Amino acid sequence: MLGTADAGSEDALSGSRPPGIAAAPERPSARTAWESAGSRGPGPRRGAADPVKALMHRHRALCEQAVDPLEIAAGLEAHGVTDRTAARFRHRDVFSLAEELYARVPRDSDGDGDRPPRPEPAPAPRARADWVLLTLLPGAVGAAVAVGVRLTEGRPRLLTAAAGVLVLALAAGLALRGGPLAVPGRAVARPAVTGTRVWTCWLLAYALFGNGLLRTVLDGGPDGLPTGAAHGPWPVSTAPVLALVLACAPAAWSTHLFTAAARRRLAASRGLAEFAGAVQPLLLGTFALYLGVLTTLLAVCGAALGESAGYPEALTLGALLLLARLLAVHRLPQGPALALAAAAEAAAVGLVLAGRLPGCAFLASPVDALAQAWGAGAVPALACGTAALALLFRATRTLTRAPAHASTGDPQ
Repeated sequence: MLGTADAGSEDALSGSRPPGIAAAPERPSARTAWESAGSRGPGPRRGAADPVKALMHRHRALCEQAVDPLEIAAGLEAHGVTDRTAARFRHRDVFSLAEELYARVPRDSDGDGDRPPRPEPAPAPRARADWVLLTLLPGAVGAAVAVGVRLTEGRPRLLTAAAGVLVLALAAGLALRGGPLAVPGRAVARPAVTGTRVWTCWLLAYALFGNGLLRTVLDGGPDGLPTGAAHGPWPVSTAPVLALVLACAPAAWSTHLFTAAARRRLAASRGLAEFAGAVQPLLLGTFALYLGVLTTLLAVCGAALGESAGYPEALTLGALLLLARLLAVHRLPQGPALALAAAAEAAAVGLVLAGRLPGCAFLASPVDALAQAWGAGAVPALACGTAALALLFRATRTLTRAPAHASTGDPQ
């Protein structure tokens, strides 16, 4: 919840006008309905210049469709109403204001004064067999491609890798289009979606080829294209990428667990602060669970393929991708985190190449020192780790708020 709000926006939300300016006349039907609702609600009679009544008019659909005061509080918070705004309505916080709005809104269905029974909150999403199987598809395709590349040589290996990448892209698209990892319609603009896909593909490509390329560049190469072997002139890191592909299923299941548990907390909480206090450890626990599963997958893939598991770079990249998708699923922008991580990785290779120019050796010094001290994997680990920490900070501030989990979508 924002700590402060612009005075102009607060006036717009409350519908207040400067002294001396008469309010616009209300339509007879709306006036009759809302005045009858106000007379039934608790609290003192405010008269014609009732600011709470003006707020009810402005958020009429939200107040009529809400199943409890917390849903109204979530909608108000999403529209910029803060505790400071609520104080102007003589309430201590947004939830107290929402309780009055919920009590004063007319809910009579037949006009006889009998209020219908309170509807049940929207049920938490359940796991379905279709999306469960789809989340397993990228891992199965990735394992088949890894085996095919290992069993072939020369041109067949190149053809197998190219066909495998295309099939893997299709499988990942199916897994991300439905189920817990699906982004709600119109949640983000198409250019943002395209940019996110491009940066994600770059980060995965660097995880596959980047460390080998950086080591080769630091040694004076490269002298040729990668052969697909882990110990060739341009080594390819297959184990970390295979583990990340296999982790698509744990990412979907972790997101499902978090979303379902947050919905249950939203239905049971009696205030925004109570909801935030319950959801924050849930978010951190889900995040830690995913990292634990990813660590296990890295160990298994490294042992099966006889390669280095690349824990630092793979774990930070997996954390970054999960947090970015989790924010997108809950209709929250991820910011430039993916782009900055990809740009940092590209800049590391570019600086080493630029250092070969006469008099420019100093450009490669930071990357060279970092690689000598911690290995080539320190570059993606530092880039992705910094971006993941930024997204984790954002997630703990936004995914613990009720508007991110409210089922009403647009309160208006």
